[in-house]
Amino acid sequence: MPPQPFPPPAARDLPLTMPLAAMREPVRLGHTRPLAWRRLQLERVEALLQAGEADIAAALASDLGRPAVEALFEIGSVRAELRQTRRHLAGWLRPRPLPLAPWALPGRASVRVEPLGCVLIISPWNYPFQLAMQPLIHALAAGNSVVIKPSEHAPAMTALLARLVGEHFPAEVVQVVPGDSQVAARLLEEAFDHVFFTGGTAVGRLVMAAAARQLTPVTLELGGKCPAIVLADADITITARRLLWGKSLNAGQTCVAPDHLLVETSVRQPLIDAMAMELVRFHGDDPLASPDLGRIVNTRQFERLEGLLAAARARGQVLVGGRSDAATLKIEPTLLAVSDPETDPLMQEELFGPLLPLIEIRDLEDALARLHPRARPLAIYLFSEDSGAQERLLAASSSGSVAFNDVVIQAGMAGLPFGGVGESGMGRYHGEAGLLTFSQQRTLLRRPLWPDVMLRYPPYKGRLPWLRRLLG
Repeated sequence: MPPQPFPPPAARDLPLTMPLAAMREPVRLGHTRPLAWRRLQLERVEALLQAGEADIAAALASDLGRPAVEALFEIGSVRAELRQTRRHLAGWLRPRPLPLAPWALPGRASVRVEPLGCVLIISPWNYPFQLAMQPLIHALAAGNSVVIKPSEHAPAMTALLARLVGEHFPAEVVQVVPGDSQVAARLLEEAFDHVFFTGGTAVGRLVMAAAARQLTPVTLELGGKCPAIVLADADITITARRLLWGKSLNAGQTCVAPDHLLVETSVRQPLIDAMAMELVRFHGDDPLASPDLGRIVNTRQFERLEGLLAAARARGQVLVGGRSDAATLKIEPTLLAVSDPETDPLMQEELFGPLLPLIEIRDLEDALARLHPRARPLAIYLFSEDSGAQERLLAASSSGSVAFNDVVIQAGMAGLPFGGVGESGMGRYHGEAGLLTFSQQRTLLRRPLWPDVMLRYPPYKGRLPWLRRLLG
């Protein structure tokens, strides 16, 4: 069922320690522009990470059954983003000179990176720490004050973020606002200077519509059905291992996880066999008992996935895996045969779980033909050593990112701009792209009062030939 519009906000004040007007004031007065202020905020993020690492891992385990190693991945990606931002911040903030036309000389022009004001970050439940903290780092580096609205579906992390942020930041700099969709709707009534949302495409539409009423610009980090193409020349063992890892990570609840496979006929069965072997290697004979496999976030999401899986079981589509446990909310990574992508329920929406449909293709051109009617995804993966095939994919497709011979990791690399296109999102962050997302790029022109060429002023009679020559 499609998401309904945000419910009318409850007639109550937002649970803010500091009013939004007070959060905007330091930015308006220029107090947040100095490099020293921005560095201080990044030092506070570092202190938060050091003080809270054990609690962060515990909250991830509570909300998502996150194994300790996967929690380390999430915390590590935040550390990497913070480290790179601190290292390069001064250079990113330096005014960038721009050339001028000859007729504008003598003069100088530049672009300055300046704060937007008070920004809102609406973070999701699947990576509830990383996807709140990474945009926070960029927003603070850009000189903004920030309100964070975490997902109510990750209650342990929401409570922890509220505590840690309250301990390390003044309320006029950063606040965490817990709550449900009514609280989100109430926040979106405010005239924030930017809204950064990570979540599903359908809810992203609602966020954009709500922000539009205030003419608030938005960054939407969404998702979609990310395909992985496997050609005959791929190393099948490594391909199977990496695909299964990408689908096992966080129980498949990752926006850039491979959503479905397009596999050349000659390597279809070898890939199935290899993935079956890797599943045992990763999680043993009973993956549902594996301490290294996370769980589905809640009963509602489990029942959605189990409904798709049960129907696929009844149709005889299970190739590898296929078991689930409602008591623990676990579903083992499952490979499923799809013969008709146009009608199969597995191919109608983003799966966002450990189910992986497999579609047989003749060749790369067949795969590209199947991609074209679909919305542009957040990522496309190609497993092939053929540079010609790689270039053909780049030339004949569109997506937020592309990775050859690997999956998922591009989203966690500091400095690689990350974002979608079309229905998979708009805007970029990570590295300098994140700083620019939360900044106003202000153009500055400096000109002296002399010389003052009279050709530009009326009366214009007789000057047209001269102005044509001057302006080119």
